Amino acid sequence: MKSEEQLVIFQLNEQQYALPIQETQEIIRMSNITRVPNTKHYVEGIINLRGSIVPVINLNKRLNLPVSQYGEDTRIIVVENGGQKVGMIVDIVLEVGRFSEDEIEPPSVAGDSVDYLKGVVKKKDQLWLLLNLGEII
Repeated sequence: MKSEEQLVIFQLNEQQYALPIQETQEIIRMSNITRVPNTKHYVEGIINLRGSIVPVINLNKRLNLPVSQYGEDTRIIVVENGGQKVGMIVDIVLEVGRFSEDEIEPPSVAGDSVDYLKGVVKKKDQLWLLLNLGEII
């Protein structure tokens, strides 16, 4: 039997995305974000997370998706990549799911640059787009 890994499953605009749980530090409620001038369009600003300054990006903007209003379910997923902590705003965090390597297929989208995708996880009738954190941050 193949070993299973865990993924944090979240939603952006009706589509489900996934991040490996080992890349995820924590999931926090939406908090006050301090804007920083002259940053990329998808950078919302910075937050103070228990004494650490963490930049926050809007994942909808980063992936060129329509931006939805922040609501009760909006969360910030704090990830770490190459020693850099970053918060990513998502519409809703759904669950921690399990997958095995044989459930991943390469992303096959004709013509478009999908560097931010590692693959697609097929779970029964669901598709989770597995994000490549290194390309997003």
